[in-house]
Amino acid sequence: MMPSVLYMHGLNSAPASFKASQLRAAMQAMGLDAQLRVPALHHQPRQAIAQLEALIAELGRPLLVGSSLGGYYATHLAERHGLKALLINPAVRPHTLFDGLMGPQQNLYSGEIWQLSEEHLTALAALEVPPPQDPARYQVWLQTGDETLDYRQAERYYQGCTLCIEAGGDHGFAGFAEHLPQLLAFAGFAPAQWHAVDFSAL
Repeated sequence: MMPSVLYMHGLNSAPASFKASQLRAAMQAMGLDAQLRVPALHHQPRQAIAQLEALIAELGRPLLVGSSLGGYYATHLAERHGLKALLINPAVRPHTLFDGLMGPQQNLYSGEIWQLSEEHLTALAALEVPPPQDPARYQVWLQTGDETLDYRQAERYYQGCTLCIEAGGDHGFAGFAEHLPQLLAFAGFAPAQWHAVDFSAL
């Protein structure tokens, strides 16, 4: 089966986000953009998971790549389906992180306004799973300069998994493009497929 990648953006993000755009550009440069899906995830967790379940069924056994809240979704789905997951500054127990943030939210890319409610938190809590039982299926990329999430929570939760912890950086994971060969290798693509790609130009 041809390797494939399913990318999950974070809260109030979109397929136009910086990391998603760089990944898409890399896959296009390899002539493999048909093997990538980057859905615009619904703000309601249940609907987002339904979207992702449909794409997993379409792709077969994709590498799940999740950023921030997308990392939480990816963990839930990786545990449910026995898939590999690469998580970038993932949220851990996100339903506990919204104190004082209830009410109107705005997607940074689409401009959509929506209401963060107790229903969202309940739906997020329902997706929580124990720490991975098969840590070999996970890579977790963290930067200590993450201004949104405390990287140490993910470090503890994913202990035993392959952890890449870099000093500094930010929540967007600075230097993401330089790490794309590692992502592609984990997905199962052969190095010969990207040897001509200039990742520094993405």
